[in-house]
Amino acid sequence: MTLFSLFFVLGCSNTKYLPEGDLLYTGGSVTVKDSIMKKKERKALETELEGLLRPKPNKKFLGLRPKLWIYNIAGEPKKQKGTRYWLRNKVGEPPVLFSQVDLDYNAAVLRNFTENRGYFKTRVSADSTVRNKRVTAEYTVTPKKQYIIKSVTFPDDSLAMSRIIGRSSRRSLLKVGKPYDLDVIKAERERIDARLKEKGYFYFNPDYLLAQVDSSKGDHEVKVKIVIKPDTPPKALTAYKINKIFVYPNYSLTNDSAVYRKRNITQYKDFTIIDTTETFKPRVYDRTIYFKKGDLYNRKDHNLTLNRFVNLGTFSFVKNEFKPSDSIPKTLDSYYFLTLLPKKFIRVEVLGKTNSASYTGTEVNVNWNNRNFFKGAELFTVSVFGGADFQLGGVNKGKNIYKLGGEVSLTWPRFITPFHIQGNSEYVPRTKATLRYEYQKRTQLYALNSFNASFGYLWKENIRKEHQLNVMDITYVSPNHVTAEYLEDIQQDPALEKVIEKQLIFGPTYSYTYTNTMQKRRKNTIYFNGELDLAGNITGLVSGADYPNNVKTIFDVPFSQYVKIKSDFRHYLKLGKESELASRLIVGAGFAYGNSNTLPTSKQFVVGGTNSIRAFRARTLGPGSYVIPPTTNNNYTPDQSADLKLEFNTEYRAKLFSIVRGAVFLDAGNIWLLHADPNKPGAEISKDFMKELAVGAGVGLRFDLSFLILRTDLAMPLRNPALPDGQRWVIDDINFGSGPWRKDNLILNIAIGYPF
Repeated sequence: MTLFSLFFVLGCSNTKYLPEGDLLYTGGSVTVKDSIMKKKERKALETELEGLLRPKPNKKFLGLRPKLWIYNIAGEPKKQKGTRYWLRNKVGEPPVLFSQVDLDYNAAVLRNFTENRGYFKTRVSADSTVRNKRVTAEYTVTPKKQYIIKSVTFPDDSLAMSRIIGRSSRRSLLKVGKPYDLDVIKAERERIDARLKEKGYFYFNPDYLLAQVDSSKGDHEVKVKIVIKPDTPPKALTAYKINKIFVYPNYSLTNDSAVYRKRNITQYKDFTIIDTTETFKPRVYDRTIYFKKGDLYNRKDHNLTLNRFVNLGTFSFVKNEFKPSDSIPKTLDSYYFLTLLPKKFIRVEVLGKTNSASYTGTEVNVNWNNRNFFKGAELFTVSVFGGADFQLGGVNKGKNIYKLGGEVSLTWPRFITPFHIQGNSEYVPRTKATLRYEYQKRTQLYALNSFNASFGYLWKENIRKEHQLNVMDITYVSPNHVTAEYLEDIQQDPALEKVIEKQLIFGPTYSYTYTNTMQKRRKNTIYFNGELDLAGNITGLVSGADYPNNVKTIFDVPFSQYVKIKSDFRHYLKLGKESELASRLIVGAGFAYGNSNTLPTSKQFVVGGTNSIRAFRARTLGPGSYVIPPTTNNNYTPDQSADLKLEFNTEYRAKLFSIVRGAVFLDAGNIWLLHADPNKPGAEISKDFMKELAVGAGVGLRFDLSFLILRTDLAMPLRNPALPDGQRWVIDDINFGSGPWRKDNLILNIAIGYPF
């Protein structure tokens, strides 16, 4: 069947099932007739108006209505289950009939919308066109000249509230010379209400404000006057202060009438704590509740307190009530009802994983948590983990990887510092201490013992900005069980010795993250993460460390001394409701000096793999144009790393159908050494580094299962820097019918989540 025949059959089948005498509604269009309005403004208004039309027609794909077609061919099911019922009611979509369209109602909606935008006395006409049992609706909107705001005035009476409104007038959304817009007036009322809420007016709301609009004078101009309605209740005109503050930290949603004895009531500063079990130390509330007795009520502190209670991570439910005080006029008593999460819990995670190096494995993590370890909302976590990676085929068969370890961490919901720091963010700052040990065994090669201890701070300025500062981050790595086979490989490739060297790394690290990707309505959103890693800097400078002449050690282990920075910038361009262009740029550099001549292996940069340049297997690319000599007998997965990194990725993402999303992507980048290495020719950065960029491209499918996203990406190299200069564009030699080419160059990546 030709493509034309398919279109014809699908099109005809969607109309032959229509009820007798009815038509298929295929949508509506709006034409704005205005000789003054600019073309761009007119088109924008037409788009807005078309979005108001109801009902919406059946969904289209490539000019067809496949859901309607499935609904029709499925027929009427005999029972409410089975394939026919599923196709018709879950996959299919019933026809939108012209009998469901009310032309007059839509015309009234369009008229009301345009007049609310200042186009008073707008005329709207509606008509329809029928063709082959299909009908479209056409609306013609003829607006008059748009009215402009001539002046804006605010309450000028003697009320204290009026003076507050007047002082905030410079922030008004109503601007002289701007078009009249009812939505802007509504937003202005909400702005004024928000301002009053910061000044104690707890019972005020936007409905107590009236915008009086006078269009009787001037040429298409209006005067707007904001007034307080005369029937506003007295309590809404009154500014309230905070009186008593009650906290119920053991509040039950199912039994809120519990009887509390006198011994269950604790008075701490301005707080009355009603708690049968003394769940928390009272200072927890002092750090969380921003209201104090005598404070003027304000919404900022109100919301800040609620958010901080939620961010403590110990409560499943937080409720706040304000009631007028019985003892002192113009004051509010504040009540906080807090429902606890389970104090102790265990979480078990079982993971399956695979990578482009043909490794398949599993990992098990068991975490025991205590949410209130010292009665200060501290989180104490004990974790044990173990895993194994097997390569069932390929050059590394039999050289499996096993790991086993544990971690203990304690997180305090505050800054622990020699001096007091008072945060004013809705997010609770945290201090975290961690101890970690991991044993990793590479069979037939070597084993590594890794110890880590860190102490630092995590805090968020707001929902977009986050910081993490580890004042001290110590890592010690010690090898054992190094096999004779691995020692022989070192003789052929001396760089392999770095992997089994003892390492001692200590120093501060800092990370800053900014993102606005949570703002779904923005067309352009970004993500940025910057990292700074400083190791052994002060110790090296004080001790006069100088490699290789004066290498200093601690416990007979040379400590690492370096500076490392890395930036990760991502941009997301929304192209449609279900499509976007996502791009990422990574730039990283590490500089070893003083007591070191190279970065520790664990701190060097790598590329390739499921979340990097997907056309190359993990850690097999670079540095530069370096090629592992064919005589080298290291018949296990390469581990190529370097001091510098440049990577760029971009991919187009779009929803295909149901839970399936597709992607087309392009990756480019490489890594380089900062200094020449005689054992790795071509690995050093040079002025011609752009000629050594690897390029790969591919397509992918992503299955959005709500609780996770399963990703499959098929990639192929377009440019390989390991080839001789002038022959690196491998795309010139691609023969898709060649079996060996497919085996060597088509890389399938299977992963969880998006690559960036």
